[in-house]
Amino acid sequence: MAEKNLTFNTLISSIQHVHGEMASQASNAVNISLTLRNWIIGCYISEYELRGADRAEYGKRLLPALSERLSKLPIKGMGQRQLYFYRLFYLAYPQILGSVTAKSQHLLPETIEKVRLVTAQLEIPAEKLLHRLSYTHLEQLFTVEDNLKRTFYEVACIKGGWSVRELKRQIASLYYERSGFSNNKEKLAEMVRSGAEAAEPKLAIRDPYIFEFLGLKPKEVMGESDLEDGLLDKLQEFMLELGHGFCFENRQKRILIGDTYGFVDLVFYHRILKCHVLIDLKLEKFNHENIGQLNTYVSWYKQNMMVEGDNPPIGLLLCTQKDHPLVEYALAGMDNHLFVSKYQLELPKTEQLQSFLEEQLKELDA
Repeated sequence: MAEKNLTFNTLISSIQHVHGEMASQASNAVNISLTLRNWIIGCYISEYELRGADRAEYGKRLLPALSERLSKLPIKGMGQRQLYFYRLFYLAYPQILGSVTAKSQHLLPETIEKVRLVTAQLEIPAEKLLHRLSYTHLEQLFTVEDNLKRTFYEVACIKGGWSVRELKRQIASLYYERSGFSNNKEKLAEMVRSGAEAAEPKLAIRDPYIFEFLGLKPKEVMGESDLEDGLLDKLQEFMLELGHGFCFENRQKRILIGDTYGFVDLVFYHRILKCHVLIDLKLEKFNHENIGQLNTYVSWYKQNMMVEGDNPPIGLLLCTQKDHPLVEYALAGMDNHLFVSKYQLELPKTEQLQSFLEEQLKELDA
């Protein structure tokens, strides 16, 4: 958008406009490549199951064996569950073939029968799917088995510009079924649109699929800001210098709970308490969603990471504003008062942590 009379204000708005446009284009390009990659991988798996020369050797063990071999290569996102989803994606969206043959035909398996993949009348064109929906959106959609129902959510998602979280919420709330029973479908649709969460049109670099595809590490992409990164650096040093048995284990630890990824800012193992200590930092006021999220992480660690001899993990939530840092502990439903008392003796006091946060905020703002 060329400006005839360029002023300082129009310079600012022009730069902002250029940034937004190019970020959106970058996001779209990365997403299309990732989506096509996953579809083609699904195509190869399906073709192998049909025509692989040694397919009988693997049978039902194909995906576990494939995942195990691929995990030894520098390729992210090749877990057994993800490979299963790629295959499901290929089978649910045959119309994407047209886009692949136009852009990357040489990548397709030679055995694929292109004539059998005929686009159905109600299917949304592949180009629109690829340009308007991320792979994470499509992953929610191709698990919907009913074709009409899936198309309904595709249309609603594209028209409403829904975020992935909003799409999941609408599927879980049975929007399709409610619409079928509703006497006033337009009114219901308007209510949904008015309360829907829209997707950000910028580069979704925080998406785990995206940064794995680009070969980035969680720490490179998960920091909310320079301030948060600075605080986490200092906090990591602070906990280790306390001398109370903290052993650093991980940073931006990614965990998968159901279909959702979560990231724990810092993970320590306490050699005296014999338990994991999870730390989550939020640059915002305390709210119950924060402690609920941390409780979920602590519960996940309790179920999946505890080994014989370990005590239950504990979570430490640090919510901070410049004038009032707040510290909360998450005990994951721990009802043993002896454990709680022992933890309180070994872990840093809330006043100590609040004082540390106040000092660091002043120092980092200076």
